[in-house]
Amino acid sequence: MNVDIKIARNKKRLLKALDASLGIVTTACKQAKISRSLYYEYMADDAQFKRDVAALDDVALDFAESSLLMQIRNGTPASTIFYLKTKGRKRGYVEQVNIGGVKDAPIQMVQITQDEYDERAKALEDADDC
Repeated sequence: MNVDIKIARNKKRLLKALDASLGIVTTACKQAKISRSLYYEYMADDAQFKRDVAALDDVALDFAESSLLMQIRNGTPASTIFYLKTKGRKRGYVEQVNIGGVKDAPIQMVQITQDEYDERAKALEDADDC
């Protein structure tokens, strides 16, 4: 068999196996009966093969997103919270601590004495009592 034809068939089998394994290289190589070192050789030597493999990354991501959405539909609170923290950021679903005052202005640190601190703390306590 012509070497080029064999390589093309190997790559085709690898791509099919990578698709089935959601991009897990070891699993795909075992399924395609091709060594991992040969896989990485193909990746290094063939730009088109490398692009084809990269395109398969979306398959695994799509699968994970579908699974996440299924969990949300089934009422899994942790999945809902995760989704909102990642996809709902534009709507304010963000777990963060905002420190500072004016937007993007640097925070100025001021050193005060213990007496000044005590005075300020007392003033805050008095304000809370109102």
